Amino acid sequence: MNQPTTVTPSLNQTQRQRLSARADSVLNEATSSGRIPGVAAAVTNASETLYEGAFGLRAQGQPAPMSLDTVMWIASMTKPLVGAAAMQLVEQGKLKLDDPIARVLPDIEAIQVITGWDAQGQPLLRAPKTPITLRHLMTHTAGFTSDIWSENSARFLKLNKLPRAGSGQRSALNIPLSFDPGERWEYGINIDWIGLAISAVTGMRLGEYLQKHITGPLGMHSTGFKITPDMRARVAKVHLRNAADQSLSLLDFEVPQEPEVDPGGGGMYSTASDYLRFTRMMLNDGYGNGQQILKPETVALMSKNAMGPLRVKMLHTVNPNMSLDAEFFPGIEKTWGLTFMINEATAPTGRSAGSLAWAGLPNAYFWIDPVRQIAGVLMMQILPFVDTSALKLFTDFETTVYQSLVSQSLQST
Repeated sequence: MNQPTTVTPSLNQTQRQRLSARADSVLNEATSSGRIPGVAAAVTNASETLYEGAFGLRAQGQPAPMSLDTVMWIASMTKPLVGAAAMQLVEQGKLKLDDPIARVLPDIEAIQVITGWDAQGQPLLRAPKTPITLRHLMTHTAGFTSDIWSENSARFLKLNKLPRAGSGQRSALNIPLSFDPGERWEYGINIDWIGLAISAVTGMRLGEYLQKHITGPLGMHSTGFKITPDMRARVAKVHLRNAADQSLSLLDFEVPQEPEVDPGGGGMYSTASDYLRFTRMMLNDGYGNGQQILKPETVALMSKNAMGPLRVKMLHTVNPNMSLDAEFFPGIEKTWGLTFMINEATAPTGRSAGSLAWAGLPNAYFWIDPVRQIAGVLMMQILPFVDTSALKLFTDFETTVYQSLVSQSLQST
């Protein structure tokens, strides 16, 4: 990892109170106004938690308050955990970044590229020009897309009556590529395939491997694909925003609890305090909770552009109930590391160039800033993704954190 040029210092009591007051105000205003039913957020540096706050309710109209240990569906925030697991296996030589992944997943050789649709509405398919590698999968450049943002994928699933990737059914991954591997970046079901690769080389279910080698060692005891009885007592409900009047309704949604395969692209549940442990490990060059989870050189590799001249683009929705059009920091170049988005210039929030980030569909967010040595997590349970009010809250929260740190730094010198 690049050595930080501006290290976030440990904060004295006055500074902590100032940060807490400002962050609390932002979160409380959003929930008390009714725009957001509930939110939990936390900030850490490489050694300690700098801020924790939770406001609102686990479910609109119900009495249980949101807290730091409220269990939430983190969706695609699952992906970096799976990426870390895959990189452990790269360290061990069991997976290789640039070898054809078909060496451990022979079924992937049957996947073809869709080039269009014939007059009868059937897909036109051909073999890919190059083999898919682990690097392609980790950077979303393999050609796999998502039915939320890709008309081809949505149409293919409907035509063939296939389940969605999050269903945990193996057949959900049998969709064609939308382009040849390495041709461009487009977000998709790639990490679900990595989950299969991890199982193939370890002989373990993905959730079992993660618990043994990532979440367990980090002390993330409320993180997993399966909701334990202890976790269930703390689960928040997912809400849906009505586009017409901006009202919220509760969804009867839960990730399938007895899946055929663990959905590595987005099936996990976690808490804000648990996920903060993962971000702190990344700030600490792979060291967390007293254990070396990843080698420092592996963290450095994961934290830099891994797809060359390709760039992240806007995701145009084909399912407005699941996501609005999505792009973070339009106008700023964004690349992709090994399961992380990287902003290549300083973001308007104050996030340093070279920071790592991504998000989960129900408006759960995190960022890891290796320059300032700070990371943050903010979790909600609202659809669609990048809901206007939810995204504004995340942006306001992050901006407030950086502004507080700047003022604290100035006052401490």
